Amino acid sequence: MGITSLKSTLAGILNRNKQKRKKEGVKSFSEKRSAEEAVERSDLGLKPVPVHKIVGSVGKYREFDSRFRLKEDHEPFRLKRIKEAMLSGKSLQPVELYKIKEEYYVLDGNHRVAAANEFGWKEIEAHVTEYLPSKKTLQNILYREKADFEKKTGLTDLILLTEVGQFHHLLEQITQHQHSLEEVTRASVSLESAAEDWYKTIYRPLVSIIKHSGLAKAFQRRTLADLYTYISFHHWQKGRKKRKYGIGLDQLIPPRMEEFRAKMMDKKESDFPEMKRGVTAFLMMNVETGRENRIMERLFAYKEVQEVHLIPGDFDILAKIVVERDLISSDSEAIGQFIQNRIRRIQGVTKTQTIIPLSSKRKEHPKV
Repeated sequence: MGITSLKSTLAGILNRNKQKRKKEGVKSFSEKRSAEEAVERSDLGLKPVPVHKIVGSVGKYREFDSRFRLKEDHEPFRLKRIKEAMLSGKSLQPVELYKIKEEYYVLDGNHRVAAANEFGWKEIEAHVTEYLPSKKTLQNILYREKADFEKKTGLTDLILLTEVGQFHHLLEQITQHQHSLEEVTRASVSLESAAEDWYKTIYRPLVSIIKHSGLAKAFQRRTLADLYTYISFHHWQKGRKKRKYGIGLDQLIPPRMEEFRAKMMDKKESDFPEMKRGVTAFLMMNVETGRENRIMERLFAYKEVQEVHLIPGDFDILAKIVVERDLISSDSEAIGQFIQNRIRRIQGVTKTQTIIPLSSKRKEHPKV
């Protein structure tokens, strides 16, 4: 096949795909509602909605292609006017959306959604009414449990479970935490406020510990939320003898949920220092003759290397390194990984030996 023929073939394929998208259009709400047997409805109020999740329309699904672009055979005047208003910064009413599971359908505001797509907006303000699927499938049962949990707690799209009945255990934890907060503050605490605090000071820190433990590798079909629910239920709610996970995880979790929360509440959301500590080691190495100074400079550039010394004797260079590790990894693992990935890749290093102190004493530097 010649180049001209190949180009013609590719152009034909692209054109057919383009025409197919135009012909398909966006999804029909009525068809989706019928397929899911979605009858019960719930007002979710005003909320930002990801534009890419708006996949269909209630009444104008034939006017837009599958990417929510106005088809060529429809009048573009209204879309043009909407785009001009949005570009000028004019305040527009929130769009009206129907939600079925994770998909949204436009009741009012199709052209605003089309313009938002064209402008590359990530979110759009919308008033959302949810239609809950009633068809008896495992997926729908899970979804209804998730929707009920989110409505009560306000924790939207933050927790993904794969087993039926597990959201009930999380709601019990939050209710228990609500009572604990009320005892401490001697004031009424809403369930949503308790849920927000629980998510920040209990759920997220424990999920972070589980993630760093590597436990998820043994349960690849489960989410981190699944593992959190299983571990916290048996550890805090069921009252059984503590289970052993073989990786030190059980030793990091106090026997009561509020004790765990007390450890975590003052930490930054993105950093849990109790999971990490610095491991100090002394690294001795032999290097090729004439490369000593160059290798010392290379070593000193690493943030983990605190000191570098040229020494006499059996070794050429002595370096003090401090490597950060989480509590589940061993000292030797953390140091070994650093040596393997950084030090031994330096050209000219011929031999290394590492010493990890069992205990240490330090004097403060005298003030000058």
